[in-house]
Amino acid sequence: MAWLHTWLGLLLGGLLYFMFITGTLGYLDTGIDRWMRPELPAARYPLPPEPALRQAQAFLQSHAGGARRWGITLPIDRNEPYLRVSWQGEAGSGAAYLDPGSGQPIATRATGGGQTLYQLHWRLHYLPAPASEWIVGLATLVLLIALVTGMIVHRKIFADFFTFRPSRGQRSWLDAHNLASVVSLPFQLMITYSGLIFVMFTLMPLIPAAWYGAGKSGQQAFLDAVFPPLAPAQAAGRPAALVPLEQLLQDVRAQWGAASVASIDIQAPQDGQARVQVVGDFAAGPLRAAPILVYDGVSGARLAQRPAWQSAPKAFRDLLLGLHEGLFAPPVLRALYALSGLLGAAMIATGMVLWTVKRRQRGERHAGLGLVERLNVAIILGLPVAIAAYFWANRLLPLDLGRRADWEVHTLFLAWLLMFVWAALRPARRAWQEQALLAAALCAGLPLLNALTSAHHLGRALAGHDTAMAGFDLAALVAGALFAGIARALARRRALSG
Repeated sequence: MAWLHTWLGLLLGGLLYFMFITGTLGYLDTGIDRWMRPELPAARYPLPPEPALRQAQAFLQSHAGGARRWGITLPIDRNEPYLRVSWQGEAGSGAAYLDPGSGQPIATRATGGGQTLYQLHWRLHYLPAPASEWIVGLATLVLLIALVTGMIVHRKIFADFFTFRPSRGQRSWLDAHNLASVVSLPFQLMITYSGLIFVMFTLMPLIPAAWYGAGKSGQQAFLDAVFPPLAPAQAAGRPAALVPLEQLLQDVRAQWGAASVASIDIQAPQDGQARVQVVGDFAAGPLRAAPILVYDGVSGARLAQRPAWQSAPKAFRDLLLGLHEGLFAPPVLRALYALSGLLGAAMIATGMVLWTVKRRQRGERHAGLGLVERLNVAIILGLPVAIAAYFWANRLLPLDLGRRADWEVHTLFLAWLLMFVWAALRPARRAWQEQALLAAALCAGLPLLNALTSAHHLGRALAGHDTAMAGFDLAALVAGALFAGIARALARRRALSG
């Protein structure tokens, strides 16, 4: 078990570290979105849905009348703090933030935002979706095995919870690894198993194939059985006026009571066969499911409905997905989610370092050890440098740059590649200290960059109770102080070792 635990961590530790860091930041995506779109005002929610729907429908009719699909997201909570509209059509697709009072669009810069960081932890970027799902799914399975084998290897689980012996070399790294693992163990088990549930259709394709047949037709038949479409209809090609959306709210309230309407999806909005799908709040509780009502887009008649609870097996799946995403969490639990995600990253990082420290203390000297040491530098410290570069690119790239959001992400990966080159060219101990200093400078400099490039500097954000903007700047300062402390500790260790 010790051998299996060690080598699984070594082979996939870098990928799992990347998934934990980007996943934890992605969990805070709406706050990051606020910082990366400084043109937006401070969020106000919840707002009455009737005027918001009226403004959204008027905007879509005047700006996207020929689209085949409209989408409206209402500002109901911190997960969806702004009124947003989107559209898809033959002429292209688009999206806009709207002022809920005037209905006018709010011009914002093109940016990947926090949602890109969220998607990075399971889409991996630059890879086709099937490949990334298989890679992430197998890495998640490996992590589950590593957690179970780790519990077997470290039998003194309660002693490990209270034990940390600093300045003891290998013993200190092992204590840090055990402490980060044990403190967050329930979270790690939950997040790993539920992550596998997310990709179960990919990892276990033979189960539905046995009942519904192989190939795309069988897959579609299976998905239609599990997620049956509600009142489907083809566009009739006959123009017709869309019913005023706020008129549907009376029937929605009769069905749902005080439950919030989170979004509205309109198929063929200017057609005689238009369909309006009203979706409830997925984040109202840990069950990642929402009630849905479907209406005729012309007459307003209710055609179909689907409750959030459909069956016990699906509810079990939805519960695990909801626990994984944690969108329902109140502030204290939300902070524990973020802390546990960072502890998961620390668990993996300390395990990666422990492998090299153990072999150095044994007197080993070989190319494989040197390679792992340099990879550890570029992964553990290089990734935070790259993510900080992503935020710097958000403010420094020209606003009119073509494919600007893509170039923010390119900046992240180019900066990360540079950290690998840096780690390869410098002695390992110096590379650790230098990249820690760079991470400290880039993170601590983000509030200053914000003050120089927007009107929402930290002082104004605190005075105006703009918690998302202020929270980002304060978190950047804390991260900068943490990396500065790491750099200082590394410098002290180098001085003591001569």
